[in-house]
Amino acid sequence: MTEKVLVERYEVQRQLGKQTGRQTLLARDLQTQELVVIKQLFLGSDFEWQDLKLFEREAETLKALDHPAIPRYLDYLEIDEHDSKSFALVQTYVGGKTLEEHLRSGRTFNESEVKELAQALLKILSYLHEQNPPVIHRDIKPSNILLDNRSGHSVGQVYLVDFGSVQNQAAKFGGTITVVGTYGYMAPEQFGGRSVPASDLYGLGATLIYLVTGLHPTELSQQDLKIQFSDRVPQLNPDLIDWLEWMTEPSLSKRLSSAGEALQTLKNPRPIEKTSMVVQPQGSDIQLTKTPEFIEIVIEPQGVGFGIIALLSAAIAANYWLFINIFNFPEDGGTSTNLSPINPQNLMLSGSFLAAVGVIFIFALFRELRLKIDRQQISYSSHLLGLRWNHSKPARRQDICQLEIEEIGHKVSQIIIQAGNKEYRLGKRQGLSKSEIEWLASELSQWLRLKIQRTLTDGKKNK
Repeated sequence: MTEKVLVERYEVQRQLGKQTGRQTLLARDLQTQELVVIKQLFLGSDFEWQDLKLFEREAETLKALDHPAIPRYLDYLEIDEHDSKSFALVQTYVGGKTLEEHLRSGRTFNESEVKELAQALLKILSYLHEQNPPVIHRDIKPSNILLDNRSGHSVGQVYLVDFGSVQNQAAKFGGTITVVGTYGYMAPEQFGGRSVPASDLYGLGATLIYLVTGLHPTELSQQDLKIQFSDRVPQLNPDLIDWLEWMTEPSLSKRLSSAGEALQTLKNPRPIEKTSMVVQPQGSDIQLTKTPEFIEIVIEPQGVGFGIIALLSAAIAANYWLFINIFNFPEDGGTSTNLSPINPQNLMLSGSFLAAVGVIFIFALFRELRLKIDRQQISYSSHLLGLRWNHSKPARRQDICQLEIEEIGHKVSQIIIQAGNKEYRLGKRQGLSKSEIEWLASELSQWLRLKIQRTLTDGKKNK
């Protein structure tokens, strides 16, 4: 079978991909005998001039670039055939498989490989962003990154391909707003048609999050537009987690601004913001267990205090008074008794009071409280003489969005953990002192990687 030859030069080998109105072909250049990639855009019923504009921009951009990790521009063609007309961009062929294909085939990337890959891609982005004017790729994602020639412990040669969404920053103002990119890997500002170098950093960060979690960003939950992934990678170095969170900050003002800065901070991590180290107060009998898998706070029974003793004394006195009023004992010490009429209401009231105080007494002596957060959920439960019950339905770990210390008074405060629409509180009611609250909040903050918010009773927050 004779292979199709375009413009009497490019012999088509096979189709690499196809979308509505366009296709990508692997071909052989009959003049050089080298393999090439041909991207073809057809003029059909679904043709839009904006597509041609982006296509021509890609050709112009590749023509101006010269980097070993970027396909090189070879030719730009107008192809007239008997049943169609199309434009074609010819570029050098890059072997290997995409990151998407590697992950689908079961390949995993360890932390060292993720960093190596990040450094290679940041160097490519540095080259692009340092052009005059800067070149912004706008579609960094796993299927646009190729790996080839893997050897030893190296991830191999890294390539960045598909410049079909590229934008020349000098031409971004004015005209029609064009939203391009791939959902989940697009920075928030791209939805408004705005792209800056930091937009590519967001796409790279989202791509690396896919590598470490095995899930596309769209499969992960979000909180205030932030991708929530740290609970799925407890084995990852906190510095790398912090860097990935920095790369994917929804707000441009908080995100890393340049590839050079991102590369520098990857090699020399910023100090992770932590609360001051607070040690367990002397004399505290709270049990704290903290591992990479979970953190658990066990609050021992509070014990019998003056208030409970006073209640118990009152209950005994009330029942003694009731007892001597039911039975009229003779003053001479005889054994005969005369029963007085019994008031059922008094008897029920006294018995209920004594029973309630008894329950409080048992709780004070034997009930312990447990707050536990693991990779799946947060739960808050009581344990008494082999029985266990939850104070509220457990919430998902990824729904935890805020850690707060609420100042109720000069000497009173409580911890509030916000998880979706649920709140979990630890404070004076659980027998915690203010120093214990500060200590536990510090430990929770470090484990959850959440900054402690401080709230006054009037609702004003202190940073």
